[in-house]
Amino acid sequence: MATWNEQAHAMPRKKKLKRFRAVTAVKELARERVGTPPAAKVVPGKKKKPEKHKPTLGKLLGEAD
Repeated sequence: MATWNEQAHAMPRKKKLKRFRAVTAVKELARERVGTPPAAKVVPGKKKKPEKHKPTLGKLLGEAD
């Protein structure tokens, strides 16, 4: 007698069909006509705050090395 595990692997499940989405259809058509969009550019972080104080002479000399 076959166990439950053996029965589960006997037949593969049917692939679930993806629902039609207008957005993906429009994007596919646009890619065919215009071409793929350019690669995204890396934007530097805007949340980083500038330093409040000028660097000291010691820090400036230390960075020069």
